[in-house]
Amino acid sequence: MSAGYSALIALAPLVALAAAPAPASAEVKSVIELFTSQGCSSCPSADRLLGQYASRPDVLALSYNVDYWDYLGWKDTLASPDNSQRQRDYSAGRGDNGEVYTPQAVIDGRLDVVGNSPTAIDTALKTSANSLTVPIALATSGDMVTVNIGGAPAGAPHATLWLVMYTRSVNVPVGHGENTGKTLTYTDVVRKLRPVAMWTGAAMSVNLARSEMAHSNADRCAVLLQTEVKDGHPGPIIGAAAIDPGV
Repeated sequence: MSAGYSALIALAPLVALAAAPAPASAEVKSVIELFTSQGCSSCPSADRLLGQYASRPDVLALSYNVDYWDYLGWKDTLASPDNSQRQRDYSAGRGDNGEVYTPQAVIDGRLDVVGNSPTAIDTALKTSANSLTVPIALATSGDMVTVNIGGAPAGAPHATLWLVMYTRSVNVPVGHGENTGKTLTYTDVVRKLRPVAMWTGAAMSVNLARSEMAHSNADRCAVLLQTEVKDGHPGPIIGAAAIDPGV
């Protein structure tokens, strides 16, 4: 059993599961995950570029600040070890031996490119087009966010449903390091990412507590339906959706 699926056992009481008809197709067609750092002089241009992609209704653009450049003189105020580990897990899953860099963009969990190159990102988006094949829809009702996931043909790979809690925009004045004196703007900043359910190919619904978004200092949430590759590392994303829960 993989580490990701093992974590679901402890989280099971927080999630309600029930059979559901397949929802209509979600708007999100591509997912861009940018690994960035306030201590990286090449990252501000990538951060601005991600903001442009985030304005597209068909793209879920997520910013993950990493902490491994903190030793250069500025501690990233948005970074977390979990973000750095996700980037390393992607690298290990590709067979890159955990080697990481910033800015790096991962497209649909499948392709990695330099994060400040619009040409590279556009090419990756075209290459990965139509890879999010499982329909997902999000809706709010009272204190719940409901995730409706469609079914898939027999033989489809199992996948983990990840809840992503993020903040739409954050401005950070940098006092030291390679970006000294700059005020950097980050878009769709991931505050928390956790597994909430395992999808085995059948249509299903998951009810989540909307209050969790507020407790995570987030104003938006998304879900990623993601398969695994060797040793339980994150692999291709096969479905995604996002919503402003109004917290």
